[in-house]
Amino acid sequence: MILDADIKAQLQQYLQLMENEILLKVSAGSDDLSKDMLALVDELASMSDKVKVEKATLERTPSFSVNRIGEDTGITFAGIPLGHEFTSLVLALLQVSGRPPKVDQSVIDQVKSLQGEYRFETYVSLSCHNCPDVVQALNLMSVLNPGITHTMIDGAAFKEEVESKNVMAVPTVFLNGEEFGGGRMTIEEILAKLGSTLDPAELSAKDPFDVLVVGGGPAGASAAIYAARKGIRTGIVAERFGGQVMDTVGIENFIGTKYTEGPKLAATLEEHVKEYDIDVMNLQRAKRLEKKDLIELELENGAVLKSKTVILSTGARWRKINVPGETEFTGKGVAYCAHCDGPLFEGKDVAVVGGGNSGIEAAIDLAGIVKHVTVLEFMPELKADSVLQDKLFSLPNVTVIKNAQTKEITGTDKVNGISYIDRDSGEEHHIELAGVFVQIGLVPNTDWLGDSIERNRMGEIVVDNRGATSTPGVFAAGDCTNTPYKQIIISMGTGAAASLGAFDYLIRN
Repeated sequence: MILDADIKAQLQQYLQLMENEILLKVSAGSDDLSKDMLALVDELASMSDKVKVEKATLERTPSFSVNRIGEDTGITFAGIPLGHEFTSLVLALLQVSGRPPKVDQSVIDQVKSLQGEYRFETYVSLSCHNCPDVVQALNLMSVLNPGITHTMIDGAAFKEEVESKNVMAVPTVFLNGEEFGGGRMTIEEILAKLGSTLDPAELSAKDPFDVLVVGGGPAGASAAIYAARKGIRTGIVAERFGGQVMDTVGIENFIGTKYTEGPKLAATLEEHVKEYDIDVMNLQRAKRLEKKDLIELELENGAVLKSKTVILSTGARWRKINVPGETEFTGKGVAYCAHCDGPLFEGKDVAVVGGGNSGIEAAIDLAGIVKHVTVLEFMPELKADSVLQDKLFSLPNVTVIKNAQTKEITGTDKVNGISYIDRDSGEEHHIELAGVFVQIGLVPNTDWLGDSIERNRMGEIVVDNRGATSTPGVFAAGDCTNTPYKQIIISMGTGAAASLGAFDYLIRN
């Protein structure tokens, strides 16, 4: 039995939501993975009379496709979609059966209007929390448009293929045999890469907002909900909903919730926001902020939005080491998420740059997968909590090098090593390895503001206890501000405070 009792009970409830019969076409061999796949497919069929199974010859073995009766719908799973991909399987079964997707009609129309043949393939690891978003988006596109097909490929099950295509980060998407993109992508982002985007003139034509929130992470979602509950005209501009939470795996300090995962929390935030009359403008980057009679926000696509007040909640991003090779080899051996990309380096040597909590957590995580981990720390001592250091030093396949200044990440078509300078002796050293995981903290997403708002030397927006900035009518919240502790729960609190501050400002002005 592949599925445990708890998962089976959940799945039983989902399968009752299926609208019509579906057909699973299975391509299996005599290997253990094929046997496990057959067992999974047979379990699915035994749980619903709407699931039919037949043997077939597909492009990869083991794999199975999910189809409407009488047609090839275009969704294939190469490998067994368990772990983080189990939800992708469940959604594929429901959507192919005719269950309507929870997606805006404008997005559905964009997908249906795509002309031509699009053959997508996504390489994933089952421990990757970024991968399901891409898999589910492309599966849905396959359901909606007969010209689109999508295959999810578990990199661990098809190692030779991964090696031959030089896939060194997940998710990596190929379109018609050519590399298309990598990392988390929403359905809107995929459509934008295919050339299907919103008209900037449509955005500019929107009526002025009372509160316009810039950023869709925990702070932005909280701010927007608090504003909308006051009955005032509220909008959110976000490059991606969920923000950096989408890159967070386990969350155990969100009070009232013993354990959740970043993408799951981001999904509930978006769901909550959509319960209110909030104009959500996804996939938009802010370019310029200017205070006139109203506050004007110019977007990178040229659109200009106007509002009586603005709440900046643009969050932060991973800090880069800015050495030769880092940019060139990102996705080709340079990575920022050990949990996502670690499985691709199984049995290989890697380095982690950074000795803070995130770096040491990454090194501990990787040590269970890879052959050897070298931790490079710039300072004379590690900065991580002692409990993490104790765990790290108990591991047999980890080396820690302190006082190490990273000089260059080397390689040809992919990473083959890292060079560092010993800050005590001034000597340069080189380590041969296959991957470098950069974990040196965060930098606020505020560069675009220029001199329009007061920021401190770290680039953080300076705010008072109501979230007000140096510009009247402009407020800020979350990790982009000088609030001392960068935590999800604090971001939400500051988002609420900034929203109440903005409402108070509107009343008084």
